[in-house]
Amino acid sequence: MPVLTEDSPLTKLVNKTEAEQLARNKGLVSVADLFEFVPRRYVRPGQLTDLSSLHVGEDVLVVAEVQKATTRPMRNRRGKMLTVVIGDDLGNELDVTFFSAYGHEAKLTPGVRGFFVGQVGAYGRRLQLTHPEYELLDEDRGDAAVEWYRTHRVPVYSTTGKLNSLKMRRLVHQALDSVDRIREPVPEHIRVARGLLDRSSALELVHRPAVDEQPGRGLERLKYDEAFVLQTILAQRRKAAESELATPRPPRPGGLLAAFDARLPFELTAGQREVGEVLTAELASDRPMHRLLQGEVGSGKTVVALRAMLAAIDAGGQAALLAPTEVLAAQHHRSITAMLGDLAQGGMLGGAEFGTKVALLTGSQNAAARRRSLLDAASGEAGIVVGTHALIQKHVQFADLALVVVDEQHRFGVEQRDALREKGIRPPHVLVMTATPIPRTVAMTVFGDMETSTLRELPRGRSPITTHVVDANRPGWVDRTWARVAEEVAAGHQAYVVCPRIGDVDDEGGAGSRDTTDEDAGWDADWDGSDTDDADGPQGPAGELTGVYSMLSTLRATPPLEGVRIEVLHGRLDPDAKDATMRAFAAGEIDVLVATTVIEVGVDVPNASVMVVVDADRFGISQLHQLRGRVGRGAVPGLCLLMTSDPGERAMERLGQVAATTDGFELARADLLLRREGDVLGARQSGRGNSVRHLRLGREEDEQIIADARADAFALVDGDPGLRAHPALAAAVAMRLDDEQAAWLERG
Repeated sequence: MPVLTEDSPLTKLVNKTEAEQLARNKGLVSVADLFEFVPRRYVRPGQLTDLSSLHVGEDVLVVAEVQKATTRPMRNRRGKMLTVVIGDDLGNELDVTFFSAYGHEAKLTPGVRGFFVGQVGAYGRRLQLTHPEYELLDEDRGDAAVEWYRTHRVPVYSTTGKLNSLKMRRLVHQALDSVDRIREPVPEHIRVARGLLDRSSALELVHRPAVDEQPGRGLERLKYDEAFVLQTILAQRRKAAESELATPRPPRPGGLLAAFDARLPFELTAGQREVGEVLTAELASDRPMHRLLQGEVGSGKTVVALRAMLAAIDAGGQAALLAPTEVLAAQHHRSITAMLGDLAQGGMLGGAEFGTKVALLTGSQNAAARRRSLLDAASGEAGIVVGTHALIQKHVQFADLALVVVDEQHRFGVEQRDALREKGIRPPHVLVMTATPIPRTVAMTVFGDMETSTLRELPRGRSPITTHVVDANRPGWVDRTWARVAEEVAAGHQAYVVCPRIGDVDDEGGAGSRDTTDEDAGWDADWDGSDTDDADGPQGPAGELTGVYSMLSTLRATPPLEGVRIEVLHGRLDPDAKDATMRAFAAGEIDVLVATTVIEVGVDVPNASVMVVVDADRFGISQLHQLRGRVGRGAVPGLCLLMTSDPGERAMERLGQVAATTDGFELARADLLLRREGDVLGARQSGRGNSVRHLRLGREEDEQIIADARADAFALVDGDPGLRAHPALAAAVAMRLDDEQAAWLERG
């Protein structure tokens, strides 16, 4: 048996085809990856043999002998079906059925003994296992193997290709027996203080626990390892950022910020004032700010960010606001310009004496507009530059970039933040805003290299939002929905109708279409990413989904809405058309806006009082909460109607959760429980280990593990930033990072 290390490729244990399957389907490349591949469940030894005690629905492992095997042709398709009768020492029988005899017929012959793993079912009056996994025993090792199974819990692994659970078990056991030394990334003093098993014992407990042992203790250690390595990476990023020097941007009395505050038509909340003071202090520091600003939908994050941008301008610098979509970038540009008034008309006739310019830069602008914005940014005339990922392109230059504000929406990765560092004379301060509240576990992982500020208080004047689920299959409910929209329009208010797809322009009533994405057609080819207005899309498989053009035709033909001004908005419209439509809706010239999720964030029309989300079962919890935040932004109470025609049990549960509460923090945790951790981490934690294997960020019990690992990792990195005294931990960190991320830390 070859001596392996944890870095050894799996080709040392399996053939090339099997190694490729493990890499492609399970993300397993090395022996270390295999060790982290934990069983889905365990079968207790008490479930061996005695076939008379089996029950339907039970997961079992039985040791039995093949009594007879018969094949017969399949009725409705080609091929043969194999039925095997196995028996125990007490004369009890169990049927084993394979709908394809190929590969099994020659092995399962009368007289052979083996292990059979599966779930007990029934056919007629006989119990059976259907397509179970099995392992045949030869005479030389039969008794020893049976004895091992009697004294150990049997791990059941998820399968891939021809590698069934029993083969995976043998593969893991072979690796455990072949590795000369198990790597120990957690320093002993931390392991002892936390009462953790050593990693070698933990792996043994997870992969081959004895009958009286609890695998959960081993899994707890693996969870801690995962959290500890991830937090070490984040601590190194924080340490690297702290080692950089930023240009201090101290506050200046009597400047743009003071003039803006004097004109505010509303009073800042206590939370907005408190966060503003923190940002002012960090901008004045010679260390670059890296802060996350999160809060409830409509809590006034944009005003807080704008005040920070004005403070940066007062100190002689510029600010960039990076938005994930062109519609949102245009909305930010429009709202900031409106809020500033003549303060945004620096150098223009009628502009304030110490005003500035607000420029817009997106991938699909015409050449003249783009040239003006580039020049304003490079010359310093534009104190604020709003844009999409086009801002990160190499040819975009700033005179003195002081502050970068990122409207996060989980679409802005570490690499993009690194690209922005190159835009300033010195590294700029960075403020990241999340679209919706995030649970503490996500704040400690996805944004763990940043300080966090939270806004929980809504500004005065915001109205409550009522949410109802509309079952489109119930007679009259859809008609009543459109009648309700007509009532709001008749009362002088406006409405949104949100659809999951664009559809064809000439679609006259069919749901869905070939055109199933909503991307800005004009994203710049120089940028690796995209300016995508509906990049996240709806949840679930794309079936017959309603498009905006189909819905436009439906609404215009609906009697209660005759004479109502209805238009569409989506990401593939020409940028000028998108901007004109949004301006018309904001000015009250459009009554009902049929849109995709381009209106999900940043759109602020106080007169909009009702929203209908069509095919609402296809959207996630946080996305629905974010969407309904577009209504109830003025003095009129908001109404959100979640329409669904084929929800399913889980989708109905999701819609019910949204309808039951407007607490974004509660909904964020519920949403996290339903999502894959890889989706949560996204590009922010990209690299070879871009998702968590053991931790579940939505579970409260894992929150303490993450918090403990965070405290330990940050304390360790504070004393040893390069991990020179901790080579095993450094190796574990290297396995989680790709080359570009590792270079980022090295440069820091």
